[in-house]
Amino acid sequence: MTLIENRPDMWRALLPRPAPDGHKYDRGHAVIFAAGELTGATRLAAAACSRIGAGLVTVIAPQKADFFRAVLPPDIMVREHLTGDVRRVTAVLAGPGGSRAGGDLPGPCFRVFDAGALPGPGAYGHLDGRCVLTPHDAEFERAFPDQEGSRVERAQQAARLCGAVVVLKGSETVIAAPDGRTIVNCHASPWLAKAGTGDVLAGMITGLLAQCDPLDCPHIADMVAAAVWMHGEAGARIGPGLVASDLEGELRDILGGLMG
Repeated sequence: MTLIENRPDMWRALLPRPAPDGHKYDRGHAVIFAAGELTGATRLAAAACSRIGAGLVTVIAPQKADFFRAVLPPDIMVREHLTGDVRRVTAVLAGPGGSRAGGDLPGPCFRVFDAGALPGPGAYGHLDGRCVLTPHDAEFERAFPDQEGSRVERAQQAARLCGAVVVLKGSETVIAAPDGRTIVNCHASPWLAKAGTGDVLAGMITGLLAQCDPLDCPHIADMVAAAVWMHGEAGARIGPGLVASDLEGELRDILGGLMG
């Protein structure tokens, strides 16, 4: 198994860049399923998903569509249901705030599962190599209760077991791919230990993957690693006083530095 420390030189050249003659769908369409009660999680994830570059972000909110239309940034679309006119979806996110995916997804796409959408023990049959799971330690224990060893070893075992990329979040986040490739992110900040920061990370991962081709993307783990590193960089830049909603505002400068 290959164990790698997360560094920008691994994935900087792979970051999605818009074509001079491109349009929004060329930059991907991300769909985020809204939380019914913990609505702040949806707002954090959607804003981060858009800021990191997804060409279009649609929030599916069957319960509180008018509320989300009022509070989300104006570039984010809100629909009550996932219907046939929600087109060209390249990535979906479920789980922040306890949300669950609903409706038939239009074609193959990346799927990111966080918090409430993480699978239960043994319920991995719907997962594949285009899926990313983003548990913290307690969520990981619930989803994969039988794994043993170090955090790295347990994440690797879980990725092999479920066939998806597993992102075990923490002060040293472990990104484990099903083929055994494992990236450890030490570029973090203790100030990120705040409610909502994981929702921001889930939105960032979804937004980066949305800009890739679901049918031809051998660098899924690298895109995840890029989002994790930028999340840590944003936390380090803000430092004391950080709240989750601060992170999205740092992404413009961070992306500019990486892609300039």
